[in-house]
This record gives sequence, structure tokens and C-alpha cells, in this order.
Amino acid sequence: MGYALRDERRYRYGDYRRWPDDSRYELIEGVAYLMAPAPSTNHQTLVLELAFQVRSALEGGACRILLAPVDVLLPRGEEADDEVDTVVQPDVLVVCDPAKVVLRGVRGAPDWAVEVLSPSSASHDQTIKLVAYERAGVREYWLVHPTDRVLTVYRLGTDGYGKPDIQELTGQTAVGVLPGVTIRWEPIVSRLLTTD
Repeated sequence: MGYALRDERRYRYGDYRRWPDDSRYELIEGVAYLMAPAPSTNHQTLVLELAFQVRSALEGGACRILLAPVDVLLPRGEEADDEVDTVVQPDVLVVCDPAKVVLRGVRGAPDWAVEVLSPSSASHDQTIKLVAYERAGVREYWLVHPTDRVLTVYRLGTDGYGKPDIQELTGQTAVGVLPGVTIRWEPIVSRLLTTD
């Protein structure tokens, strides 16, 4: 099940910025997708623990880690911000080019983007956002499934993402585009709840 559409119109970031703050949307090629309500505690635990490990590993470097909600504009060229038709909010992202980070958000592809899957977002993150991230040049895209304890990793090559690497949330996983950054899964998985 994917996100609901706002309506059938096509929008740009200029429209998006004028919408009320009581609902969150993402724009993918001008289509406004209504984002899900508050995520589960497992979702938030995964986001926080990933961010903690990555932030610690990046200490003192030029790369910056950010968490949703933060607007990430994925322009197709040199269009003005208000004309950008794809604006996403990855759960976790790292940007290593300081020029991409501005007060209002990020303009341009993050180096690394992570989506923690939930029942309401899984199909959207695995299809529509995957295509948007690949088109924009996100160098590494992770999909983390907290219920199944599975990680799917897409790495950008000369022909796009290609076949993903799929693994269990065990041991360690290196973030390929961030030298020296490795995620240790045991301290994360041990904090996840197994029942409601």
C-alpha cells in the first residue's frame, strides 16, 4: 500500500512551501504524496540508533547527517527552488558537500539516504522513491525493514542502481560511500520491540 495522493494536480516546491504545517507531503515528479502519521517506536529507534552511530563516525569531517523531517530538493537541473518538482524527506541522510545544505533543507542528492520501512510506506519507498533517488544520483540508498530484520542496499553505478545487496540485520554493514562508517546491528536490533 502506497501513500495517498493529495489530488491529481502537479506541484512544485513553491506550492509545497505554502501548504499548512499540519500535514506532511513529499513531491515526486510533481505528484504530492501524503505522508503517514507518526511512525512506530521501532521505526524511531532504528532512525535514532543509525544516526547515533553515523554521527559518531563522522565526527570532525565535512559530512553532515540529518534526520526527517527535512526537505531534500532533487532538481533536474538549474531550476529555481520553487520550480523543483521532487522534494523528499528520507528518514536518515548524509550530505558531504556543504554547499548542498542550506537553512531550509538540502538542495541536491544526498550521498547516503535511508528509509526505515513501515506498512504504510514500504511500497512507496521501494518503488517511487527508489526511482527518484536513482534519477537524482543518490550514491547509496538503504531500505531497513524493522519487522523482518532485513536490509536492502542499492549502490549507484554507471548504469544506475542495478541488483541490490540484501542481508539480515546481523553483524556489521559498511556504508560504502562513507569510508570508515560501519553500522553495528546488534546494539540496534537489541532495542527493537517484538510485540505491541
